[in-house]
Amino acid sequence: MRKKVNWILDADIRGFFDNLSHEWMVKFIEHRIADRRVLRLIQKWLRAGVSEEGKWSKTEVGTPQGAVASPLLANIYLHYGFDLWVQHWRKHHATGDVIVVRYADDIVVGFEHRANAERFVQEWKERLQKFGLELHPDKTRLIEFGRHAAENRKQRDEDKPEVFNFLGFTHMCGKTRKTGRFIVKRKTIPKRLSAKLAELKEELRRRWHQPVAEVGKWLKSVVQGYFNYHAVPGNMDSLNSFRSQVIWRWYRALRRRSQQDSITWERLKSLVDRWIPSAKILHPHPNVRFDARYLR
Repeated sequence: MRKKVNWILDADIRGFFDNLSHEWMVKFIEHRIADRRVLRLIQKWLRAGVSEEGKWSKTEVGTPQGAVASPLLANIYLHYGFDLWVQHWRKHHATGDVIVVRYADDIVVGFEHRANAERFVQEWKERLQKFGLELHPDKTRLIEFGRHAAENRKQRDEDKPEVFNFLGFTHMCGKTRKTGRFIVKRKTIPKRLSAKLAELKEELRRRWHQPVAEVGKWLKSVVQGYFNYHAVPGNMDSLNSFRSQVIWRWYRALRRRSQQDSITWERLKSLVDRWIPSAKILHPHPNVRFDARYLR
């Protein structure tokens, strides 16, 4: 079933991993875990502290971002601090459709009515304060988005609908070429693409003296892994850009490892055909696979 979404809340919790309350965390965990030994172990981990440049400092709030257990504990924290509350709010206070998508501390909420969205933001701020958290005032935005956004903004002599970033993609209002039906276009965030290419360049430098076949096998896994996540409908330009940049960087690396400059484009083409996967869409459109059938 399709939901009526006209407004998007692109939310950012300020310093989420750094400000988790240990007291609330333990209370939440106790709802699911009765074994006192496990609880003591988690509490010891939370109080383990941080070592920077040989100096140890005590941690009274937060969990180390990037640590193995942090995503798990963050999901427990937000399950009780956000998920259960938002389900109750949607059932008892919302007057239109409300959808929620959360991945760890990355949250996007869609609303049918602006009044619902504004009320939700205010009440959510109050909810977060109870657990020692707050929304980032500069990174949290309420934007007009959806099938009527472009027309409504045009009537008000405003620019095109704003976009928002979520889970590595920039989401935009768009239309299909054939029918003009509204769709949500997704494109790899340019900064993420550039960062991945910079990381690949450094790794290629470290692998300069490895056999070509070994490097080719590694590049194949990198490119295929990138496509496995980013190959969504409408993102072909980003896929082709990534693949072309990988090939170019490999070519330059092959040239630099040999002073005789023996690598040619013909030789490179045979290597690319063997090792670098072609760009193609691997995921179906959201209405085929998901399309908001499953509510949080």
